[in-house]
Amino acid sequence: MLLKELGEFGLIERFRRAIKLDSSVVKGSGDDCAVIKWDKENYLLFTCDMIVEGVDFLADTRPELIGRKALAVSISDIASCGGIPRYAVVSLGLPGSFSAEKAEKIAKGIFSLARKFEINIVGGDLSRAERIVLDVSMLGRVEKRNLCLRSGAKQGDIIFVTGELGGSIAGKHLKFTPRLKEARELVKNFKVHAMIDISDGLAADLSHILKESGVGGFLYEEFIPQSKASRNLKDAIYSGEDFELLFTLSRNDAKKLLDAKVDYCKPIGEINGKRPVLRLLDSSGREKIIGPHGFRHF
Repeated sequence: MLLKELGEFGLIERFRRAIKLDSSVVKGSGDDCAVIKWDKENYLLFTCDMIVEGVDFLADTRPELIGRKALAVSISDIASCGGIPRYAVVSLGLPGSFSAEKAEKIAKGIFSLARKFEINIVGGDLSRAERIVLDVSMLGRVEKRNLCLRSGAKQGDIIFVTGELGGSIAGKHLKFTPRLKEARELVKNFKVHAMIDISDGLAADLSHILKESGVGGFLYEEFIPQSKASRNLKDAIYSGEDFELLFTLSRNDAKKLLDAKVDYCKPIGEINGKRPVLRLLDSSGREKIIGPHGFRHF
């Protein structure tokens, strides 16, 4: 079977079935980060992300932005689990014809963002490649009481998103600031039941929460916040790489959040139903089932 027939998540599921874990692992594959036992108060968070020329950026993209994005996507994963990023290693594949000056600019983009978020770049690897490839592995920590996974959504929860959606291809996917500060504020002040960052698209990533939590949900069409760069509602629902936080709260905590007038958080739907089906309600109350469509590598 070809990968384009099996699909990205079909291949991942084949790998997952073959993986055996010991008791030190709290959560393995299937979330934004792996969660590992550490001490009485904290878990370790472990994530990795690869970005590839022609898939995640173009050959003429500014080198600093390539490096910046490589680190930012992993910071976003740590944020969506409620944690704090601490250490990273970076692997870089470059063509032999690539200039040393451009390579240094890629590193500059990485190091600049690392300083901003107080992340230690502790090593990495370098290899020849046909096109630019960056892979970042990152360690973080999270207090046990603040850990957020995809699997905690509950019936009656309100679904929230930070920021606006759609149109990231216009530049946001290279220049976004990971919602680390916002995630930490949320987990410290509210009981977040489930959280994920929007990398594959609103519909696709909310469907991950529904599947892992064993619940259904619906979105209010009129409440979905569209960015100025978004082409239309479809773009806001299905386009990836917004890197906003998507999370659920109980009704009581949702009311507290709204009363606090946290302007970057917007309610967009509700957890409702025992089957992991996602529905869209228009302004007239008509509903339709929408699939978990979004970005796929295969």
